[in-house]
Amino acid sequence: MRWDPTEYLTFADERGRPFRDLMARVGASAPAYVVDLGCGPGNLTVSLAQRWPGAVVEGVDSSAEMVERATADLADAPVRFSVGDLRDWVPDRPVDVLVSNATLQWVPGHLALLDRLLSWVAPGGWFGFQVPGNFDEPTHTELAALRESPRWRDRLGGNLAQPGSEQPATYLRRLAATGARVEAWETTYLQVLQGEDAVVRWMRGTGLRPVLAELDAGEQEEFLSAYRERMRAAYPPEPSGTVLPYRRVFVVAEVAGSR
Repeated sequence: MRWDPTEYLTFADERGRPFRDLMARVGASAPAYVVDLGCGPGNLTVSLAQRWPGAVVEGVDSSAEMVERATADLADAPVRFSVGDLRDWVPDRPVDVLVSNATLQWVPGHLALLDRLLSWVAPGGWFGFQVPGNFDEPTHTELAALRESPRWRDRLGGNLAQPGSEQPATYLRRLAATGARVEAWETTYLQVLQGEDAVVRWMRGTGLRPVLAELDAGEQEEFLSAYRERMRAAYPPEPSGTVLPYRRVFVVAEVAGSR
């Protein structure tokens, strides 16, 4: 699945709100090494370098397109970017702040991966992540229904990769069992999106990517036409814009010990 940084950044401010709320609960004062796993185009990773100017800040993403965009746009920023898969990523030294923003939902079975990620965090360090929890919203349920419709079932049904996440309490219990001090919560934002078919444009940056990757140009437009109709019915425009409920799950863990 290829990612399009330009499409992803269409709603950069709205997508960045959960990241800012997550980082507000990370209490590190002077970390030496900070890593953003799943950094995307790097626009949020830069804020970590601004917050902790004395730290080495690294952004890692599995998408070469995202890393290329980050490297080009942020060539003068004090951040280094690299291509890597968080499932087998290994830091060269303990990490003081490890962040993963809107990424783990794309990793099947990521709950089992949390212990390994936490093991890379230095004593007294912090691990924070946030994932979507809105998979029962029409954005996703209607997408699944369309994929399983007679027209598309053979092409898009079955085992096509789709994101998923756990409940906050599940994450809390998993990480608390390691001895870390854990905080978990959820927030539903009401994103007010502007422009025609705003919800579809929003989804093109994320949830529609694996679906459209399976189709040629003509099929993509046919599929999108049907999806637009469903989204217009589910999210009718309002005077202020199109209101999209956007539930997110947040987890912050402080590892026991001191540096």
